Amino acid sequence: MYRIGPIGRKSNFHSREKCLIGLVLATLCFLCFGGIFLLPDNFGSERVLRVYKHFQKAGPEIFIPAPPLAAHAPRDEDPHFMGDRQRLQQKIIAELGDIFDEPQAAADAVGQAPLPAAQQEQPMEQEAPPEMAAHHRVSMPASDDTTLNNNNNHLHGEQQLKLPMGMGRELAAEHADAGIKEKRLKVKEMMEHAWHNYKLYAWGKNELRPLSQRPHSGSIFGSYDLGATIVDGLDTLYIMGLEKEYKEGRDWIERRFSLDNISAELSVFETNIRFVGGMLTLYAFTGDPLYKEKAQHIADKLLPAFQTPTGIPYALVNTKTGMAKNYGWASGGSSILSEFGTLHLEFAYLSDITGNPLYRERVQTIRQVLKEIEKPKGLYPNFLNPKTGKWGQQHMSLGALGDSYYEYLLKAWLQSGQTDEEAREMYDEAMLAIMDKMVRTSPNGLTYVSDLKFDRLEHKMDHLACFSGGLFALGAATRQNQHTDKYMEVGKGITNTCHESYIRAPTQLGPEAFRFSDAAEARALRSQEKYYILRPETFESYFVLWRLTHDQKYRDWGWEAVLALEKHCRTPHGYCGLRNVYQQEPQKDDVQQSFFLAETLKYLYLLFSDDSVLPLDEWVFNTEAHPLPIKGANIYYRKAPVPLPASNAS
Repeated sequence: MYRIGPIGRKSNFHSREKCLIGLVLATLCFLCFGGIFLLPDNFGSERVLRVYKHFQKAGPEIFIPAPPLAAHAPRDEDPHFMGDRQRLQQKIIAELGDIFDEPQAAADAVGQAPLPAAQQEQPMEQEAPPEMAAHHRVSMPASDDTTLNNNNNHLHGEQQLKLPMGMGRELAAEHADAGIKEKRLKVKEMMEHAWHNYKLYAWGKNELRPLSQRPHSGSIFGSYDLGATIVDGLDTLYIMGLEKEYKEGRDWIERRFSLDNISAELSVFETNIRFVGGMLTLYAFTGDPLYKEKAQHIADKLLPAFQTPTGIPYALVNTKTGMAKNYGWASGGSSILSEFGTLHLEFAYLSDITGNPLYRERVQTIRQVLKEIEKPKGLYPNFLNPKTGKWGQQHMSLGALGDSYYEYLLKAWLQSGQTDEEAREMYDEAMLAIMDKMVRTSPNGLTYVSDLKFDRLEHKMDHLACFSGGLFALGAATRQNQHTDKYMEVGKGITNTCHESYIRAPTQLGPEAFRFSDAAEARALRSQEKYYILRPETFESYFVLWRLTHDQKYRDWGWEAVLALEKHCRTPHGYCGLRNVYQQEPQKDDVQQSFFLAETLKYLYLLFSDDSVLPLDEWVFNTEAHPLPIKGANIYYRKAPVPLPASNAS
């Protein structure tokens, strides 16, 4: 019989005592060493050692209760917050082993609430060095093998150039107005609040229900665990310098995100702008090959939707079977202009960084169909049959069903380094027709763009169309011609009208659609138009107009919106939309949209950032506010090397 250590040599012990001592020693060995072998596979001994060293550094002070947080963090007032922290700790242990690498890990492990990053030391928000303030540009590396960031652990030598995290740093030019930094930091704190509550109650799911404190399964992506908020919001975290939260999201994408094992019927449009677009931006920012691989993985799942007689893709595709179809309600089985027309930026860039021309070929086919087809009065109807190539219902809009197609015409030209003249020509032709047939001025001088149905103006403007203020202005600023002044006039006018739709509501937030009639202007008249779902389009135009004009009113309007969001949409567990913006105490809708993190907060943050943060001559934003680099103007474009011909390869 095997004996344990020296006990076997103590012959004067009785058998019962020997057994007792043996059990005690075995128990001690199990407690000391057994836990290491019983931990999950993804939490190996190296991480245990890191945790141990972290506690060793922290010392006994980690058990001292944390000081109270600032007054603007309402969840500290929640009597259930201790239970929340325990739930969060369980989620972190199950999902995010790497969280223990962070400065607040020891406090988290003993149940303390981590300080919001806005209150922790944030080197990204410190004053920039003189050379940064002078040039307002990220300096180039000294050589090809010099990295911009020592934390470039995931690059594996593929792309060593990395955009510094936390681009919204303090520049010397801002010292005259310290309030701008405070406003920027406030938006950053809003992002932390939205992210931390999503992490607590809906981690890995698509969206959060803040009032119910559970995942939102009724989103456009259904109940599939695609982590829409993670993928959509990750570049915003990166821009804001929220490194801990960014690493959490990257870790989840690496270990959990895949479309291989689910049979989901996904929107080609939404999956492209949120998931493909989000991954491409992160690849441009970091050079991390993980994001390029994921973007290609997602795009490949969408490709079966393009298998139509015309090349115009269907709206929906099953990621497992490849079966594709259109919505039943869409004008006799038609595809939707704003959906199949909003793929070009992502697919063209994906071809450039992978070296695979297939993606660009697919969207170029769409371009040619739309260029050659006859357009009624120069306008594009919202519906096109992918089998026959004929227009469906004669409904034109710069809002829902049409909006981002026009956006991508201009931005494809910008993305190409202004070499894609075909796209610019199509943009100008479309905008001139829209200004002639659809843009109108109200009796009181408000400029708006109306929907047009069967040659009849509806005198209704969607909130979605509020992005067009920035679109017209960007078109004016990027090419000087006979249309420049009119573009800028219309862009400023539409942005002003959208602001009016906000300030004419008691909540100071704008409705989903608003009308112009003898009875009212810039106001919703129907109950189904009075809601606000955290939409970003108005703030997008504020941001673009601020960058192009530096007119202080756009920052003032943006700050009004921040205050309104905080007053009416913030809850202890995230942000919700409103069911009626015209009520003094509106009911909340219990949904924190992923685009709130991807677009709304990003545009507001950039509105209060320096122009050198994602400059508009180097970056172009997709319709989900994911910045993509401009070819020839941006060192982060990361075009795949062209392979040498076989005869020259030696």
